[in-house]
Amino acid sequence: MRAVLLTGHGGFEHLEITDVPVPVAGPGQLLVRVGAAAVNNTDINTRIGWYEGGGWAGSFVFPRIQGIDACATVVAVGAGVDSGAIGQRVLVQPCWTDASGRSVFLGSEVDGAFAEYLVVPAGAVHAVNCSLSDVELASFPCSYSTAENMLKRAAVGSSQRILVTGASGGVGSAAVQLAARRGAHVTAVAGTDKHRDISALGATDLIDRDDDVVQTFGRHAFDAVIDVVGGESWPRLLEVLRPRGQYAVAGAIAGPVVSLDLRTLYLNDLDIHGCTTIDAGVFANLVGYIERGEVRPVVAATFALEQVVEAQQLFLTKG
Repeated sequence: MRAVLLTGHGGFEHLEITDVPVPVAGPGQLLVRVGAAAVNNTDINTRIGWYEGGGWAGSFVFPRIQGIDACATVVAVGAGVDSGAIGQRVLVQPCWTDASGRSVFLGSEVDGAFAEYLVVPAGAVHAVNCSLSDVELASFPCSYSTAENMLKRAAVGSSQRILVTGASGGVGSAAVQLAARRGAHVTAVAGTDKHRDISALGATDLIDRDDDVVQTFGRHAFDAVIDVVGGESWPRLLEVLRPRGQYAVAGAIAGPVVSLDLRTLYLNDLDIHGCTTIDAGVFANLVGYIERGEVRPVVAATFALEQVVEAQQLFLTKG
């Protein structure tokens, strides 16, 4: 089968398009044919070794087939798996817990979706029944489950005021939709040129990413902040939280090192949630939202597998 092998940490020269053997489903596993896979920050960060700088707890071995997002069709099953799954169109969870309790991420601890076929545990796939294309469905798994997990951890509910940073990106735009689905009042942070598109996803208010959120909205204006940006302006995100407010983070595209005045944290009884592994039930709930048409895909462009470098280059323009 055709696959993209990551041969080391670094630049695009470490992405090798080649032929490798089709994997075989072992006990409790499924072999799926990949219909489409998405590109996101996880792929970039894994390639350049960014996670290792932050103390990544996983075990990464080269060469590795990346790709954390997969819409696929089941083509074979291993021992102990119901053969009735063959032929089903499925979404693959981006991460799961193995028998030892270790978190396993698709395209990191195990080979992922930048290939024609992949093997996954039967418990990590979810049948999906809707009219969306494979490409549209592949846009959901990592970004939307990450966003839904953040909203769950932050206990976002109806009528709450929510601030979403990086709202034009994959996780940010998913968080806008999913928070609006929960009935929250969503304020989105993004470049002004993207405000119209984000408003169409459910944002009620919008602010440019270069504007000061405290000056614009005042202190204690929000019940929760959903953040994937970090960077120098990060302290302002805590200042706009009300007492006992909730902050959830799953990214740091503007920089991972931030400053914190502990008084802001403890005098306001704030809760901070670091979000990587998704909680039980989050992905199954997401599939339900998709099937009922409660969220919609956002797809910028499509590429052939052999164009993975071009796809990542376009992604990195943040356009």
